[in-house]
This record gives sequence, C-alpha cells and structure tokens, in this order.
Amino acid sequence: MRTTFAGAIFSHRDLIKRLAQREILMRYRGSVAGWGWTLINPLMMLAIYTFVFSTIFKARWESSADLGSAGFALNIFAGMIAFSTFAECINRAPSLITSNANYVTKVRFPLETLGCSVLINAIFHATTSLGVLLAFKLIATGALSWVVILLPIAWTPYILSTLAFVWLLSAAGVYLRDLNQFVVVATSALTFLSAIFYPISALPENLIPIFRLNPVADWVESTRSLLIMDQIPNFNTLVVKAALAAIFCEGSYRLFRKASRGFADVV
Repeated sequence: MRTTFAGAIFSHRDLIKRLAQREILMRYRGSVAGWGWTLINPLMMLAIYTFVFSTIFKARWESSADLGSAGFALNIFAGMIAFSTFAECINRAPSLITSNANYVTKVRFPLETLGCSVLINAIFHATTSLGVLLAFKLIATGALSWVVILLPIAWTPYILSTLAFVWLLSAAGVYLRDLNQFVVVATSALTFLSAIFYPISALPENLIPIFRLNPVADWVESTRSLLIMDQIPNFNTLVVKAALAAIFCEGSYRLFRKASRGFADVV
C-alpha cells in the first residue's frame, strides 16, 4: 500500500528513534570527553568567533551594532548553526545507502528511515549549539526574547527541505559514486555563498535577489532575524514555504522509494 512521507515517518517512528539514538551514541564512542563534545565544540567555536572578530578585526554587524563585536560573533554563530545542520546532512547523504549496504539486502527494511536518523542527529547537535548561543546572548544583553520559542516553527520548511535533499542525494549516490565528491565541493562553495560571514544587505543590490534564491541563505537569515534581532517571522510566508517544502519532500520520498528497488543490484 502506497503511503505519504509523513505516514512513513509516523509508522516507523520507533525505528527512526532507535537509529537516531545509535547515531548520537556512535559519534563520540571511545572518546575521553564522550557526550561532553556536544557542548565543548560549540563553546570553542563561539569563543574563537568572539576573539577573532572582537579582538583582531574589531568588526561590527550593522543590525546588531548595540552589541558591538559580540553581536558580530553571535550573527556568525547563528548562521553557522543553521548552515551546519544542512551541511552535515547533505555531506553524508550520497554515501548513506552504500555505507549501510547490510540494510539493503534485508527484506522489507525501510531505507528511508536512515535519512531521518541523520537529520535528527544533526538537529540534536544544533540544539546544543543553540543553547550555547542563547546563553551567550543572555550574558551579552541581560535578557532573552520570548520569540526564540518560535524557532521550531521557523525551521520547519528548512528541515523538510533538508530531508528531501537527503533522500534525493542518498538515492542518486548509489548509482553515481562520484556524487559524494561533488557534494563536498558544492557544500564548501555554499559556505561562502550563504551569507554566513556577512549580511545579505551588505551585498550589491543587483546580487541580493540572486542570493535570496539560495534556500540555505534564507535559512541563515531567518535564524538570525529570530534569534539575534528578536523578529517574529511572517507566518503567511512560513505557511507557503512549509507547503512547498512538504510537496518537495513528498516528491523526493516517492523518487527514493522507486529508486530503492534497484539498490540491491548495485550495492
């Protein structure tokens, strides 16, 4: 019986939960600090950003000028959290099926759950980084806006779109083994094309519409406006984005399911 991507996720929710837990546990297994790295990594990155841009460059972010150089570090860190969530999933996607070849040969194993577990793992680490970001902002400003609780809603279209890309790339990666190398290069390029180290408003006016076509740049800007500038997202726009992302996700899921019929012959 054919089902939708949402129905597939719901029906396999327990399996996805177990796979995601395994992903998180395996990440730091054998390391001395263990789970402590989930906190150490974002703390180190924020400390580096703050030192570099406050002490060396003495940079200021126009929309957060009142926060001084700390505002610059916060804006970059917020952008990196959004971008890293996307990049972690996309970089793993092309080899996701081939690196789990034992699941391909198992009868009736729902391979689409592998992409979901990777996404949950990325969101888990993003949540830790967001906690560090909000704590630093509280120290820098003395207050946090209630607007931060809207972040899960604001991220919904981007999470759905990321899952769609994971399904597409993981299916294509089975048949195109060079895709993994291409995605790594493309992700590196996106690091500088997604307005992480600068606001989109700083670009020449003729380039701004082009940059706004980049969904990752939109994710970065949306995260900053909500977390750093305490701006309430436009819910009408969010509904449209979420609807389009859901359609994209459904299409990707169906293509993945269709492509998966030939995985066993290639892996």
